[in-house]
Amino acid sequence: MTQPIALPDNPVILALDTCTEACSAALLAKGATYADMADAPREHSQRLLPMIDGLLTEAGLSIADVNIIAYGRGPGSFTGIRICTSMTQGLALGRELPVIGISTLAAMAQEAMEKSGETRVLCAIDARMSEVYVGEYRMQDGVATLVGEEAVLPPSMVKVSDGVRLACGTGFDAYPELLALGHGLELSTEVKFPAAEAMLILAKRGIAEGLHTSVDDLAPVYLRDTVAWKKLPGRE
Repeated sequence: MTQPIALPDNPVILALDTCTEACSAALLAKGATYADMADAPREHSQRLLPMIDGLLTEAGLSIADVNIIAYGRGPGSFTGIRICTSMTQGLALGRELPVIGISTLAAMAQEAMEKSGETRVLCAIDARMSEVYVGEYRMQDGVATLVGEEAVLPPSMVKVSDGVRLACGTGFDAYPELLALGHGLELSTEVKFPAAEAMLILAKRGIAEGLHTSVDDLAPVYLRDTVAWKKLPGRE
């Protein structure tokens, strides 16, 4: 059995995400939060490291002070997920930092519920190929908690539970008919993409539950990787 990875009681957490059109980074250190985010498609590789350096400088820290990295594990764009995981590997390997993967859908749900006061939300990211990545979440003890499973589905197959009134994500922009699936379902105007800052509370809960791993066990989530490779032969 793998031994749990020891961390300080209040670890310095670096969070990063590039799984959608947005690029974001956040830092939790000594009770203070530092965050940066940009809607910058196709610029993630150029933007992320300067963002991280800027946050560390603002906090008066260096990468040597970071105890654990939380990374956006997907779902999202294949390229974006690969950038996020490769950046995480590059930062973590040299110092043998533990890592913890955070769902992009959960990060969106966390922020949307915190900002709206709603306790249930349906999140959907445009997955292209006439599908969406979708997940329903509820607030439990201050943390977005998955109801059922995350899935990749055609919009017509998405189900909305009774009582869910809040929606967020690019899936609803791409397929407005999704909003008609629920009674009184309203789209958040504040949360469109996952933000690394929203990942911090999810990371803290995951760390408390011992869900962090060594970087060797980093595990991106594509949801439909097998299908995608069949439809896009020749891609690496």
